[in-house]
Amino acid sequence: MKKYILDMKVSENHRLHKNYCLLKLTSDQQLPDMIPGQFVEVRVDNSPTTFLRRPISINYIDKETNELWLLIQLVGDGTKKMAEYRIGDIVNILLPLGNGFTIPKSEQKKEKLLLIGGGVGTAPMLYLGAILKNAGFEPTFLLGARSKDDILQIDQFERFGTVYVTTEDGTLGEKGYVTNHSILTDKHFDRIYTCGPKPMMMAVAKYAASESITCEVSLENTMACGIGACLCCVEKDNQGHHVCVCTEGPVFNINKLTWLS
Repeated sequence: MKKYILDMKVSENHRLHKNYCLLKLTSDQQLPDMIPGQFVEVRVDNSPTTFLRRPISINYIDKETNELWLLIQLVGDGTKKMAEYRIGDIVNILLPLGNGFTIPKSEQKKEKLLLIGGGVGTAPMLYLGAILKNAGFEPTFLLGARSKDDILQIDQFERFGTVYVTTEDGTLGEKGYVTNHSILTDKHFDRIYTCGPKPMMMAVAKYAASESITCEVSLENTMACGIGACLCCVEKDNQGHHVCVCTEGPVFNINKLTWLS
């Protein structure tokens, strides 16, 4: 897939939480086609300690407004600088990068699809849910976080499917981790997609394998360049090879990883 470097304009920067912001960017150029699960690399200007682009999952593409949405967790100088962007600021973006989630074929419309996101890992689940809904599926979302204040964009998710929630402190939804939610025992799913902290994804992968459910995970390894040059993001596959997450992933079928061995 062809990659583009675009100077995009900030159309909105909304602080969702003290640790998260939703950055919306638009361009005079029509945005290229992008697949759920892909990511972008953001150049952070005027940040003296930020030398490399920052990889951010594609949260949503609004084709009507030609907007790219990025859900950003504020963890370092680069992402904190992004939280300061104002409407009209220009941001340089390299996109789209990586391989995304598998969209089932039209004859598989009866499949029950579960999209599990934890923390900022909920970000790619929104665009995936939108694409699945548009393709005729009825996705189910399971969102997990530490507390109710950490559950983000729930109104947006509800546009595309049924939403279930877990919080570690029990302040919203069921108390516990996503793998403890009753939906996993109450309903059968044919396919699971997940993104979030690695321990969470490994637990989801093992559950899916035990139930013979097709499962894809979106890895969040450190991706400094996004094009397979720096080798910061390598992951060992089940063949003993080290693959670049940024080019071979970030989405992998769990059967291609070592997690189940």
